[in-house]
Amino acid sequence: MKNLALAQLIPISIVLLLMGACERESQNLTPLGEDIFTAIEINRLPDSLALKDTVYVPIYSDIYSQTKESRYKLTATLSLRNTSLKYPIFISAVDYYNSAGLFTKHFLEKPIVLNEMESIEYVIEEQDISGGTGANFVIYWAAENQNVLPIFEGIMISTYGQQGISFSTKGVSISGR
Repeated sequence: MKNLALAQLIPISIVLLLMGACERESQNLTPLGEDIFTAIEINRLPDSLALKDTVYVPIYSDIYSQTKESRYKLTATLSLRNTSLKYPIFISAVDYYNSAGLFTKHFLEKPIVLNEMESIEYVIEEQDISGGTGANFVIYWAAENQNVLPIFEGIMISTYGQQGISFSTKGVSISGR
């Protein structure tokens, strides 16, 4: 009897252990699922900036599917990544524009600092189609060292039933850097 109970308990324990191991805690969310904003806000940019740049990142809040009348809604993530091991970067503005080139919204109230190897994301939720198929972000950033080269990219993703779509875009300098 003991062996039978033990034999039944072992598989149940393994299943429960595996189920618990599959759930990961996100470092970007509180236990309630709220975003954690980890970048440091500053009142003004330092005077010692050696580099200033403006970067354009294409974002698609929806794309055409089969016909011009049929659209596929996407969740879009703008990822800002400081690739430097030595120097912070300063982001003074993250602005979102729609397909017509009209300003839609600011994502920063104050400039922020991204320390060495730090990153931050901004999300356009799937139901927000205000940007349209030609939406974009414009990021104004600066650094105290000329050799800093951050990565700014867009990641779009969506799933419907068993079909999924995902792709990414890269930011490009539009300030002549």
